[in-house]
Amino acid sequence: MIRSGITGKNQNIAIVVAFGSPTVEHDLQVFSQQFGLPPAKLKIYYPQGQPTQVDPSWVGETAIDTQWAHALAPDATIHLVVAKDAFASEMFPAVEFATALGVQAVSMSWVFPEASFEGLFDHFFQNPGTVYLAGSGDVGGQTQYPSASPFVVSVGGTMLMLRQNGSRISETGWSGSGGGPSLFEPEPDYQIQFGIQSGGKRATPDVSFNATAFSIFTSTPAFGGATGWVVVDGTSVGTPCWAAIIALADQIRNLPLTDGHQELYNLAKGAQYVRNYNDITVGCAGSFCCTPGYDFVTGLGTPRANLLVRALGRDPDPVDDESEDFEESSSGDESSSSHGHHHPHPPHPHPHEHNHQHHHDRNESSSD
Repeated sequence: MIRSGITGKNQNIAIVVAFGSPTVEHDLQVFSQQFGLPPAKLKIYYPQGQPTQVDPSWVGETAIDTQWAHALAPDATIHLVVAKDAFASEMFPAVEFATALGVQAVSMSWVFPEASFEGLFDHFFQNPGTVYLAGSGDVGGQTQYPSASPFVVSVGGTMLMLRQNGSRISETGWSGSGGGPSLFEPEPDYQIQFGIQSGGKRATPDVSFNATAFSIFTSTPAFGGATGWVVVDGTSVGTPCWAAIIALADQIRNLPLTDGHQELYNLAKGAQYVRNYNDITVGCAGSFCCTPGYDFVTGLGTPRANLLVRALGRDPDPVDDESEDFEESSSGDESSSSHGHHHPHPPHPHPHEHNHQHHHDRNESSSD
């Protein structure tokens, strides 16, 4: 798609994190130079003031989100909104601040445990011309918020195996992919119409992305004190990658997507399904297992991005001008790294990611 000029030009992606990273600009520059990407258009905001501490997990999350949003939409402007702390009282106002910037997509790679009052926060995710996205979490078979909001596109995880030439060996549901029926949110119309059986509750995830073996660069100590090139796993990367997909589609559209769910589910109906998505039918997470069609591990599946982007953009004549999806790109290794470990690794130019779930107070978010 980049050769066709679909690069996210004139589009805006917001990334909401807590604490941030003092070296985010430098690290993104190193990442871009390594993979031949154009210089990133990065703007950083501290709506509640500068954070008073550096949190290694959030350093890593900041690197993941900025670097992989830029990788997939290299000409989009990335607006990094840094909350002063990871409590709900800071995170959701940061989302509101991001919305006010006029962005097309808001990426949220963090979770709170579901709570009976979570619907009170759903209004933060309802703005015309904006799509909100969140990772489904890295605890297999469990639902999290804001992923569980019916107004947020929930992104689960898969394990993708590639040959050295970038062709696909297999793709299975990732064991850490969060999902299932929400404990509190009602089933939205777009899922009722699709025929999802979730006991009248909002089902997550909606879609998925590869969740294993992504390379990032960080010069500030991140997970476990790691610096340099680090390989990470988890649902975090899928969130900014899907935000980039929305930005690419919006570049084609006359009017930007709002919410995005109806379009994503419509493009999975009938014969369109196999054209736009990779249906993942193998793998389990928690008590849920992948099945043909929608499931609680991978949702509708992973994107056949060249075709899905054009379909979302309402391109009347989709052209398969590159590999069939972002997840089939060059790799120097046929296997993914082990889950839940963070270690220096030579960079390799295909999307891959990490499990950095950690425990917090119930009112404090954790990066996926």
